[in-house]
Amino acid sequence: MTPGTDRPIILGITGASGLVYAVRTLKYLLNSHYSVNLVASKATYQVWKAENNIQMPAEPEKQEQFWREQADAWDGKLTCHPATDVGATIASGSFRTLGMLVIPCSMSTVAKLAAGLSTDLLERAADVQLKEGRKLIVVPRETPFSLIHLRNLTTLAEAGARIVPAIPAWYHNPQTIEDLVDFVVARALDQLDIDCVPLQRWQGSQGSFTVHPAIGD
Repeated sequence: MTPGTDRPIILGITGASGLVYAVRTLKYLLNSHYSVNLVASKATYQVWKAENNIQMPAEPEKQEQFWREQADAWDGKLTCHPATDVGATIASGSFRTLGMLVIPCSMSTVAKLAAGLSTDLLERAADVQLKEGRKLIVVPRETPFSLIHLRNLTTLAEAGARIVPAIPAWYHNPQTIEDLVDFVVARALDQLDIDCVPLQRWQGSQGSFTVHPAIGD
C-alpha cells in the first residue's frame, strides 16, 4: 500500500505570510503519494494576491488544479474543501486521519484554536484533531510574538498540539530560499513521522550529515 492511501493528512493553510511553506509541503506530500485534504482560510486568498499577484480560485475543482500547478505535484490524491463547508468529511471525528498540519498559521487562527472556536472548516478540523487525540502541528509565522501570542501557543501545546515555528537553520548550508523553507517543512512533517524532504540531518559534533532524498523531486 502506498503512503497515505489508508488515512489522509489534513493540510490547513491560513492567511499568514509565507505561503511558500504550504506549497513546498504539498509538493513533497503529493510527490510521495500521500493523500491530502486541503482547506484554506478566507484570508489566504488575499495573501496569495499580495505575495504572488495570483488570484486563487474559490471552486474546489479549480483549487485542486491551482495547488498542483503551484506545487508542481501531479501524484498522490488531493481533495480541496471550501472553508465554509463545515459539513465536510474532515469536520467529523469519525473521519480518520494521520493528523493535521496548519502551515503557515496566523496568530488569529492560533487564538481561535486555543479558545476552542470553530468559525470555519479549518478551525473545526483542527479542533477535531485535538478532541480525538490525533496529531495537530501548527507552524506559526509571526514576529515578534506578543505575550498574548505566547500564551495562546502555550495553551495549544498543553492541549496536545506540536508547535513548529517557521524558523530555519543554517547548519545544513542552505543555498536557496527553498532550502530554508524545506528545513521548516521537514521538521514539521517529522512531527507526523513523515520523512519525504531531502533534509541534511545533523549527525554529531563532527559536522557530518545524512541526506534523505525526496521522492519524485
